[in-house]
Amino acid sequence: MNPETPALADLTDPEPPGAAERQFAALCWRKAAGTRQILLITSRDTGRWIVPKGWPMKNRLPHEAAAIEAWEEAGVTGEIVESPLGRYLYDKRRNRKADLLCEVEVFALEVSNLATDFPEKTQRRRKWFNPVKAARKVAEPELRELILSFGTAPAV
Repeated sequence: MNPETPALADLTDPEPPGAAERQFAALCWRKAAGTRQILLITSRDTGRWIVPKGWPMKNRLPHEAAAIEAWEEAGVTGEIVESPLGRYLYDKRRNRKADLLCEVEVFALEVSNLATDFPEKTQRRRKWFNPVKAARKVAEPELRELILSFGTAPAV
């Protein structure tokens, strides 16, 4: 008998051949003057603007993995929502290999602390944007829509 919950077991189940690989992301945000600001970081390889994201982690729920990636890649901690805002697809570029289709589940993380020292500090830039500008900065159309719909909703 497997003591793991189905959600934890799902993180380690292999994907069917040809399916998109799963990743988990944090849409990091804060309140500023009654509106939301979105934190973007640069990718390590191309320097384009993205949200912190990564692969499933053993014994971690999807939202927990997203929060860990937000810490490692952007140096943020805060309160993450357990249910995803939505999903987007992108092609992960890989050196000397074919691109890999990834489906990313995105979780909202309200930032309460922005560290000056964090694991990938020397590998990335981070910057706050208003939602419209953040949406223009990212390449993926579905992520653009997620940022706009979340970022322009009233900050409570």
